[in-house]
Amino acid sequence: MTKVWDARTYDSERRRLVPCFDEFYSTAAELVARFCPQSPRILDLGAGTGILSVAIADRIGVAGIHLLDASADMLDRAAVRLKHLRPKISVQPLTAELPRGPFDAVVSALAIHHLADDEKRGVYARLPSVLAPGGIFINAEQVSGSSPKLQELFEAVHLDRARSLGSSEREIHAAIDRMAYDRCATVANQLEWLTQAGFEDVECFFRSFRFAVFGGWKPNGGV
Repeated sequence: MTKVWDARTYDSERRRLVPCFDEFYSTAAELVARFCPQSPRILDLGAGTGILSVAIADRIGVAGIHLLDASADMLDRAAVRLKHLRPKISVQPLTAELPRGPFDAVVSALAIHHLADDEKRGVYARLPSVLAPGGIFINAEQVSGSSPKLQELFEAVHLDRARSLGSSEREIHAAIDRMAYDRCATVANQLEWLTQAGFEDVECFFRSFRFAVFGGWKPNGGV
């Protein structure tokens, strides 16, 4: 995908362009902290500058963390933020072969929605092979509305809230241009795809219009 983010400004823009920033990331981090063993092994898909991994590491001691992203610039910043954990780094697209686990948690934030639906399903289908039995997958994601009316609502609320948080019109228009690359799917479809991939207790744990946190668990008896 064409480079559309600047790693130098990514974090500050996230704060304004994800209006539910704190609850969005903290929900994902809380689920990992609640359901993973102490000192879990974590794979962060589309890790970016490490925002989600930092949120997790602030809640629970991490035995090992593997950061994967197509942007070396983003991962350079993530590696500095998480240097005390000595993260492994993979510069590669999400559609490439996943790092070998087993991981106690695979997490992702605002990344998988850049993939076509068949590519999303392919990623979800490969996740059980790298998760430990009972391991959790959590996706903090931008999603689409299930009808044109809802999609229009999600877009309007998103941009209105971003403006209220201080996004300039220039930043808003840049965000709109970037969203032309998005290939969002509904929560319902993605929960179904996770179920088809073999996950259990699949659920949406947080939702604020176009932002959602959802996932599920690999069965304890899974291979």
